[in-house]
Order: sequence, then structure tokens, then C-alpha cells
Amino acid sequence: AADWYRKAAEQGEAAAQNYLGYCYINGQGVTKDYAQAVSWFRKAAEQGYAAAQNNLGYCYKYGQGVTQDYAQAISWYRKAAERGNAQAQYNLGVCYENGEGVIKDKTQATSWYRKAAEQGHATAQFFLGYCYKYGHGVTKNYAQAVNWYRKAAEQGYAVAQYNLGVCYENGEGVTKDKTQATNWYRKAAEQGDAAAQFRLGFCYENGQGVTQDYAQAVYWYRKAAEQGITYAKEALKRLGVE
Repeated sequence: AADWYRKAAEQGEAAAQNYLGYCYINGQGVTKDYAQAVSWFRKAAEQGYAAAQNNLGYCYKYGQGVTQDYAQAISWYRKAAERGNAQAQYNLGVCYENGEGVIKDKTQATSWYRKAAEQGHATAQFFLGYCYKYGHGVTKNYAQAVNWYRKAAEQGYAVAQYNLGVCYENGEGVTKDKTQATNWYRKAAEQGDAAAQFRLGFCYENGQGVTQDYAQAVYWYRKAAEQGITYAKEALKRLGVE
């Protein structure tokens, strides 16, 4: 694959240049070489290829193949974001949220998350939901938080599934429903989300949304404890289990 991408890339095909850069950054079909990745991403980016612009921004942000430079990262992310690249829109939102290469601005962060979220970007959907829940850059709105958490959760995004479970457990933006809470905790827990594993264990221990089952409680507490969740370790001790 890398050989054929190279043949096209050397003829100036932007998509092939981007894919060849991707091969170099991941060591797929070639020896991993960040400098070569940057070189090919740049060739495609300078032709206006949005995915390569995003990838070049990523390299600048994390200093892969180039000296770390947040200003350059922002510049390339913005070029890609303005061309409608959802990943770049999300990445730009993160930079605004954390003040990386730009002045920290929750409103701008939320604006870029929304653009990506509306294109179906699951991580951006989760973060937009988070912004609505806590009033970061937007007016606090639990119903909107649930709306965006659900969109991400239905795409299998574990953190969103856990947070949607929390909303159902506490009645935030939805009618309180312990069964629905447990269902979403389970989806996240089965993907390895430690917080969800703990909450699912708690639900089984206390019969919330499920039939009380200490064996299942121990099973999920143990999984969470193995990932370092202190509350899960304490729960195991409380139940007399090592």
C-alpha cells in the first residue's frame, strides 16, 4: 500500500501524500519516521487537503517530526477546520478550552465542538454535552447535555455512555430512571470504563435498576479496582473480598 501511495504522492496527488504521511507516522509498510510523515503531510496540506492540514497541526502540537509549536498547530488546525474537517474542528476546540496556542476561551471551544458534533464526531458530541451540563461556554442546559451525550453514547463512546447513565441516575435532563442508568453503565463498563464498572458494581450491590446480586457486584468492583479506582477497592473490603 505504501509503495502505491508513494507512486501517486510523487506525482502530486494530495490524498496519497496524506496517506503516505499516515503510513510513516504509524510505521505501516515503512519504518516509522515522523520527519518523513511531516514532509508528506506538508505537501498535501499546502495543496489545501484538509485531513493533511489537521495531521500537520497534530504534529506541531505534539512535536512529532517538528519542533513543538502551538501557534503552528493552531494555524493548520484552523485551515482544516474552516474547510469543514470535523477532527480539526474538535482539535481546535480542545486548544481553545485549554489555552494551547490561543487565549483560553470556553465560548470558542464550545463553538468548534458544535461544528464537529453536528458532523457526527462522537468525542465532540460528548464534550459539547459536557459543556451544556456544566455551563462551559454556553448556558447550562441538562436537556441539551443529555441530547449530545446520547448521540455520542449511541455511537459507542464509553465516556458518554457512563455520563448518560449518571444523568438517568440523578434525573438530570431526563426523568430519573435507575434501570436506564444501569443499562448505560453496563455498556460503558463492558468497554472497560472504570468509573462505569464501579457504578455498575454499586447498582448490583444495592439492587438499583437490577436485581441485587453480590457476585456481580464483586465482579464489577474488582474490574474497577484493577484499574485503580479507590472506591472499588474499599467496596471489596467492605464486602470481605480481596
